Amino acid sequence: MLLRPCATHDYLSDVVWRGDARARAEARPETSRFAAVFAALGLQGLVGEPVVWVDELADAVRAQLMTADAVLVWVNPVAEDTGAGRGALDAVLREVAATGVLVSARPDVIDRMGTKEVLVRTREMDWGSDTHLYASHVAFGAEFPRRVAEGTRVLKRSRGNGGIGVWKVERAAGPDVQVQEARDRSLRTVPLDAFMAERVADFAAGGSLVDQPFQPRHLEGMVRCYVSGDRVVGFGRQLVTALAPPEAGPAPRRLYSAPDDTRFQRLRGLMEAGWVPEMAERLGLRPDDLPVVWDADFLLGPKDAAGGDTYVLCEINASSVYPIPDEAHDALVATTLRRLTGVRPRTPLRKGE
Repeated sequence: MLLRPCATHDYLSDVVWRGDARARAEARPETSRFAAVFAALGLQGLVGEPVVWVDELADAVRAQLMTADAVLVWVNPVAEDTGAGRGALDAVLREVAATGVLVSARPDVIDRMGTKEVLVRTREMDWGSDTHLYASHVAFGAEFPRRVAEGTRVLKRSRGNGGIGVWKVERAAGPDVQVQEARDRSLRTVPLDAFMAERVADFAAGGSLVDQPFQPRHLEGMVRCYVSGDRVVGFGRQLVTALAPPEAGPAPRRLYSAPDDTRFQRLRGLMEAGWVPEMAERLGLRPDDLPVVWDADFLLGPKDAAGGDTYVLCEINASSVYPIPDEAHDALVATTLRRLTGVRPRTPLRKGE
């Protein structure tokens, strides 16, 4: 815990990420992955404190978060090294938010916009596609064979990250399908019935699968639109090869740009003037419910009648959006400060533990 002069009053903003007991004890703003976030907090008059989430230390973390004004969370739904979820953290965050602490993103907001089910909830929007939800293995078994017979499909677990639980499925000879796993790009040919039988585990404990059509233009690149609240704050462009043929090679690094990047002003206008407000309305969210930083990933859809690009929503990330464009750091802090001002009085800084 950082030591601070108790005579100063300011907003306290806890920055939360996942780690272990050692990482929690050694966490420092200036040496963390989120050093730029801490710097931006300081420039706008907020005091940032690192908080490393450890499941076994939930009570200690809860006590720490309860004394903050704002809690900004960067924890993936699935830990890529251990496979651990974030159910215990979400329970703590719900308790903290119930006391009036600003939590971003709140678990209930992530449930509505940050899972793959948002693709179904917003499929009637202009960014939507022929997307379906399988809430049970019975429904999956009854409906998926017909859809994959009509064209290549992409299956996604409702919660996941880093390509975990994403498969490209296309018909092969006879009863077989060719399956490509996004996480390691491995290819295999198996009977469709066998592949569907493997998916029983995905429905355990209330899980679901989302099914959307494969986008043939995926090798032209993905555009990531970074948003703070309801305003676009930057872009990322990357060739995504997770579901590409092996000869496509590894994906190059994502290139970040400012919100005024001329290549993406049409997309920015679509997001700010139409898509973000429509999404929020469909999901029952207010503008101030939207996370202080989130992103929407778009693949290129079919050309329109005038020969212009269309955009198809691939996913929305709301749990752990980082790294981000340089300009987005100040924007997310400005959103945090705006939401705090007039709602919570500035509080004495903690003396430390």
